[in-house]
Amino acid sequence: MRIKSNRDKTCVVFLSRLGGSDSSDGSLMLHFIDVTDQKNLEIQFAQSQKMQAVGQLAGGVAHDFNNLLTAMIGFCDLLLMRFRPGDPSFADIMQIKQNANRAANLVRQLLAFSRQQTLQPRIIDITDVLVELSHLLRRLIGENIELKVVHGRDLGLAKVDQGQLEQVIINLAVNARDAMQGGGTLTIRTANINQASAMRRGHEIMPAGNYVLIEVSDTGIGIAKEHLARIFEPFFSTKEVGSGTGLGLSTVYGIVKQTGGFIFVDSAPGRGANFQIYLPRHQLTDAAAINTRAGDMTEVLPPKDLTGVGTVMLVEDEDPVRIFGARALRNKGYKVLEAKSGEAALELIQTADGPIDLLITDVVMPNMDGPALVREVREIHPDMKVIFISGYTEDAFRQRLDTDSDIHFLPKPFSLKQLAGKVKEVISGEAVV
Repeated sequence: MRIKSNRDKTCVVFLSRLGGSDSSDGSLMLHFIDVTDQKNLEIQFAQSQKMQAVGQLAGGVAHDFNNLLTAMIGFCDLLLMRFRPGDPSFADIMQIKQNANRAANLVRQLLAFSRQQTLQPRIIDITDVLVELSHLLRRLIGENIELKVVHGRDLGLAKVDQGQLEQVIINLAVNARDAMQGGGTLTIRTANINQASAMRRGHEIMPAGNYVLIEVSDTGIGIAKEHLARIFEPFFSTKEVGSGTGLGLSTVYGIVKQTGGFIFVDSAPGRGANFQIYLPRHQLTDAAAINTRAGDMTEVLPPKDLTGVGTVMLVEDEDPVRIFGARALRNKGYKVLEAKSGEAALELIQTADGPIDLLITDVVMPNMDGPALVREVREIHPDMKVIFISGYTEDAFRQRLDTDSDIHFLPKPFSLKQLAGKVKEVISGEAVV
């Protein structure tokens, strides 16, 4: 039974005769047992199972799509080498490449939602990130919305992927803009939070600890109560058809959870929305903190001279990706041996006439996958340098390599410059500058 009250309750009702089955006076006894929480847990469990299934599907689709995008971007790079910037074909090829890069961003959203995104976490200062991002946010939200950024004093550091964190804040800002069509105020506030005890919000439990809080609030139309429970579901949107994909907040949720953080929302119709992101605070020694702030936040640029020498074994079961990679590396001066399976690569390595300087292998392949190939190769050539390429997360194979940490990683999709730059960096043993 459902009992109507200020808070809907679900009850199980047991009915029995008073005085036993042979009672003739017709007296009945009723037991009402409140199972509201149990029913809510069942719904949440079913929803989590559904989200997990959708996440696995999204991760698989994204992996296959990354292979296609790697080939598209790579062959565009090869074509661009044949044309000058003033040639009409150069502009057409650039259009293809730019749209492929836009598709790659959509794939990253799917991977972030499924928590299979290849993250590159660094220790960053949230204040510095917001200062740089605020200029872009002001352009995004428009002139009729005021942006207020309130920085917390002595804000702690957090270990996150800076690009993904920026995507989270941009998504929340765009949603806030859409909720304030007539203008309003978007406020981003940061603070250090010392959570003394575990905090429960709905079905989420945030453990005690030290966190960096990023609070994004608006003065918009707010979110209805019946929508709050579904706000982070994929493809759920309160916007009109054609105005959104419904992946924005689910992507935000996936990124925050994959980073080890928590996200909560408070809202009511007419009172705006308030999103709170809790990121674990990263503790550093004084010396490490100085080094982090001084140099770790600078972006590493690919080298200007991408040519090199050496023999490279390229193992990839997807023909377009392998063909592009081999041509790109041969154009840069390398001798390239190709194999479309782990077994074929192992045979070539065992019968090679000369030394092989670098092994580049896909992670997921039929029969013998990348980690299994590397373990076999280590028995023959323990010092061979290795680069894994994959559309999946780096963590997906790291745990299968035991103590072998001398492994480099290049996420798909990658461009010709990224591939050549990574190969030169690994073979030379020097940092790319």
